[in-house]
Amino acid sequence: MLNVPPPDAATASAASASPIPPAPAPAPVDVEQAEAALVEHYQRLVRLAYLVLPPALGRNRRVLTAHAVVQRSLPRNRTAATPDDGYAYVRGRVLRQALDAERPLRRAAWPRRAQLPPLLPHVWGLRLFPRSGGADELALDQRLSALSGGARAAFVLRGLERLPDTDVRRLLTAAGVADAHAALAEADGIGTRGVALLESPEYDPCSLQARPTDLLRRRQHARAAVAGAAALAVCGALLGLPGGGWGANGAAAPAYARNSAAEAALDPAKVLRVPQNVWQASARTDFSVWPTRGALAADRPLLRRALAVWARPGASVRVSSTPATPVGPPMGPAQLLYAGEVDRARVVLLYDGLRIARYAEPRTGTGPVALDFARVDGAAADTAPGAAPATYALVAGRTDGNVRYLTAPWVAATSVRDLLDPAGAARPLRRGADGVTDPLPTPGTERTCGAWDVLEVAEGGKGGAVRLLTDLGELTPARLTSGPPSAPADVSGGAARAAWARTACLLPAVRSHGVRTVNSWQYANQPLPESNGGARWVCTRADTWRGTESRVLAQFQAPGAKGGAPGAIAARAENTAACGPREPHVLAGVLWKSRGGRWYVLAAGGGEFRSVRTTGGVTGDADGRLLAVPAKPGDRAELHGRLTDGTRVGALR
Repeated sequence: MLNVPPPDAATASAASASPIPPAPAPAPVDVEQAEAALVEHYQRLVRLAYLVLPPALGRNRRVLTAHAVVQRSLPRNRTAATPDDGYAYVRGRVLRQALDAERPLRRAAWPRRAQLPPLLPHVWGLRLFPRSGGADELALDQRLSALSGGARAAFVLRGLERLPDTDVRRLLTAAGVADAHAALAEADGIGTRGVALLESPEYDPCSLQARPTDLLRRRQHARAAVAGAAALAVCGALLGLPGGGWGANGAAAPAYARNSAAEAALDPAKVLRVPQNVWQASARTDFSVWPTRGALAADRPLLRRALAVWARPGASVRVSSTPATPVGPPMGPAQLLYAGEVDRARVVLLYDGLRIARYAEPRTGTGPVALDFARVDGAAADTAPGAAPATYALVAGRTDGNVRYLTAPWVAATSVRDLLDPAGAARPLRRGADGVTDPLPTPGTERTCGAWDVLEVAEGGKGGAVRLLTDLGELTPARLTSGPPSAPADVSGGAARAAWARTACLLPAVRSHGVRTVNSWQYANQPLPESNGGARWVCTRADTWRGTESRVLAQFQAPGAKGGAPGAIAARAENTAACGPREPHVLAGVLWKSRGGRWYVLAAGGGEFRSVRTTGGVTGDADGRLLAVPAKPGDRAELHGRLTDGTRVGALR
């Protein structure tokens, strides 16, 4: 389905208090139809529940309750159905339960399920909440918290679901709101400025941040549980002694036996050290030929502490890792890449053939120790499509919103470029004798995306390759490329940088996700109806080290936007082969309004398309890969395309 902006009439004031027409008799609902609607619109339904639930629950419980409310909204019995009533039915169930959660518990009445804490989903040891917004979101949240449940529901149904007041009153009445007219009048007090904020990450309970719960209380409970488990184990062992216990451990040594490989991994004298010039004669271009560098490379006490923390991180160590990266100790002696002082910390970078481990401790005094992991398997400094970028640079340190890199020995020069200024010149970036760069600003940390500084590295020799690497919050920077999925190229020319200028500010969507490469591909140019100029369609794909959970964004870049302004996200998907080398085709569409005030469904396909068509609320078709069909505000359309070989392609979602 196409998510479309609300028409002006969708937020009109409910000034009339006309009688509410009776709702039509509900059609029987098929549980499979309702389940399909729930799965397809799950994120939107959870956002609806989260916004209607009372803010007094707290953000963590609101998140879990919103998911529970949606997951409990399927019909109880399997019956015949009409094809279009599934979503409306599930939405009504979600709305009723979210409003029930605000009603107080009474002794004389049996509690409703929504009034109790959810049994499922449940999370142990973590508090989950959406990403924090800015001042506008905070002000809207305060205004919503002052409303009654019915008024919140009215405001959300108007702004999020784009429903007219007649339908809103009917839904509120069906959900048990005593006075729907009063609820709409109360919702009018917020006005229309906050409607656009309902789609912000502040109210997205499907994109969450995590924090620990009360650690002291949790530790006390854990100790009590361990003591109880130990008592049960002793009793079981005593009962099992006459028969020889619970069984032998086969050829395993006793638990207290020494292991030579594990001991070698903890010995600083046995870390692997690569000489300075090995990489020049080696056929390999990965971390195994990086030389050992840094003024503290001979500091054995520092290396001993780093290896010991890697093997047994204590409770005070802050451990982080890219997704799906094991954090256990190395299987044998690790390779030392760097040991030295970076800003206010002593830093050690180690490599075990699969991972990079970064150990950092305060340079003076005592303080928190950090241990970071990143996967780098398959890394190689080559020019093949999808080649990994990690062999060009590693993050050596982060301080005060800046980042420093340790560069590969074959990097001849480093500089900084602002992706939002494609015509601007690169700024030289100095490196020390140990290969560590001067600090450069971490991109994407400010609320307003005014610049996106990336690291530009150039290999030695005449005609050496130039790469762009960007920091996405992990040890390994991501390599930026441009071009069709079958032949992505490094962003090294003015045209490629210009194509990236309106995409850079969307990169926070893939931050801290284990991304190794991000390719941006302008797959279509579309002349707009009524001579409104031309628009660009861009597909951006972020691939991860683990090869799964890729993220794909399709952008619609309308003409006339300011330089660096990102395009509108027409569609997004995760863990898909679309817009990649295995499946280079992509199809997306938007509902667009011309300067003359008329609405159109626009769509474009990337690849060899024979035709594109739209069904559902808007019907039409076109030969080739571009489509423009007249529409009305609020229309929903289903896109389908057919390749030249007859293969059917659906819209990106």
